[in-house]
Order: sequence, then C-alpha cells, then structure tokens
Amino acid sequence: MGASLLITQAMHGVVYGMLLFLVSAGLTLVFGMMGVLNIAHTAFYMLGAYLAFSVAVWTGSFWLALLVVPICVGLVGAVVERFFLRKVHVHGHGYELMLTYGIFFALGEVVKMIWGTFPLAVRVPDILAGSIPFFGNAYPVYRLFILFISLLVLAGLALLLMRTRIGIIIRGAVFDAEMVDILGQNVPLVFLGVFSIGSALAGLAGVAAAPFLTTYPGMGLDIMIDCFVVIVIGGLGSLGGALLASLMIGELQSFGVVFIPDLALVLEFLLMVFILAVRPQGLFGEKG
Repeated sequence: MGASLLITQAMHGVVYGMLLFLVSAGLTLVFGMMGVLNIAHTAFYMLGAYLAFSVAVWTGSFWLALLVVPICVGLVGAVVERFFLRKVHVHGHGYELMLTYGIFFALGEVVKMIWGTFPLAVRVPDILAGSIPFFGNAYPVYRLFILFISLLVLAGLALLLMRTRIGIIIRGAVFDAEMVDILGQNVPLVFLGVFSIGSALAGLAGVAAAPFLTTYPGMGLDIMIDCFVVIVIGGLGSLGGALLASLMIGELQSFGVVFIPDLALVLEFLLMVFILAVRPQGLFGEKG
C-alpha cells in the first residue's frame, strides 16, 4: 500500500472516529454524571437515521432533516429521562439497565413496523456529492462534511463545558452530583438537559450517517459495541477522552479491515483490555 493510500485510509479512520464521537459524546457525559448505562442511546442514533430518511423523502431537503431531526430525537430522550428513567434511577443500576435495554428493543420494533426491515438509502445532497483530489486520490466530499459537522459539535461542546456557567455545573455534577445538589443547583434538571442533548447528538449522528452508511434496523446494535468501548477507554464523563478513544477506534477499524480483516473487531477489545490493565479509570477518567 502506497503512502497516498495510507493517508486516505487514515482519513477514513478519522471520519468514522468523529462520527463515533458524535454518538458517544452524550453517552459518556450521561454515564459519567448519572451513572446510567443507557443501552437505548444508540437506538436514538438509529431513530435519527430513519427520521432523516422520512424528512428527506417528504420535503426533498436533507438540510431540513439535519436541523429538525436532532431536535425531535432530543425531545424523545427528554421524555424517556423524565417519565421513565427518573422513576427507576433511585432503585439502582439494574433497573436502569433493564429499562434502557427494553427501550432499545422497543424502538427497534417501532422502526421495523414503520419503515420495514429492508435497508433504506438517503440521497447525498447535490452540493456534497462527488469527490475532490486528496493526496493523489479522489476523496468523497460528504465524508469531509461529516468531519466538519463533528468538529463543529466538538467546538460547541468544549465552549459549553469550559466557558459557561452551565458547563461548570455539568462538570461539577459529573465529579460529584450530590455536592452540586447541596450547593443549591437543580440536579434533576441538569440531568434532563444533558440526557436530552446527548440524545440529540445521537440523532444528529444518525442524520449524518444516513447517506454515509446504510440505514437498517441493526445499525444501532452495530455501533453500540464501539460506543461502550470508547467510554471505557476514554474514561467516564471525559469529553476529551471520548474524542481520543473514538479516533483510536476509527483508525483501528480502518486499518484493521485492510491488513487483518478477520481480527479487525478484536483489536479494539485488545486495546480496551490494555487500557484497563494500565489505567482502570480510562485515559482521562474523572473518577478514579
């Protein structure tokens, strides 16, 4: 494999890694702050992809789907947190796990009832169709668009968490939610906001993935493994850890399928085992 192909393959890994970051960023904050292993999170990603398909078909506008669908998925996440998850949160992680597991499969069945089981394709917008020269090869413009959207979200989240009062409260709740509550902050409302934003980010990732990957009922399950590996490697509640871990998984998968396709999936688990052995709390874990 020549240098230009290696660079192109590395770029593929970056693009998938940043898409994975979009899905896992909200999940790692929810996991780190609330201690909730939200199995349903990747179902929101799948739901976003299917809603993007419908909006694009009904209106003929991918851009409208990019704007509307994350809001809709965020509202679904808010309903789940407020009326379901909050009621079982006090009973422990086992109840949370069973609830979100059930919601994951319930959403999967709803998707099959409405859209069927056949893969659906979302058309790439004309302005993003085609390729551009890239180190001697042609690189799809839409992949670069996914990278741009992911970087935009990363910048927005970093600004929110590091430069605003809300961000200080969120980071404080990740570290010690009980102390934030004692200081007079409405922690349940913070939880609701973070859960909704995380769900909206998963929906946004689904919209971005719809023209990039095939939209099918199992897409949430397929990305679930990668998301939880990212959380373990990056560390609970760490946005920087989620970013680095997502890029690492993206590169491992990109080069793994080329050089050792039979072991491509195994590589990320080997990396996870190594990180757990060296640093059990993850690369940038907020909690030891």
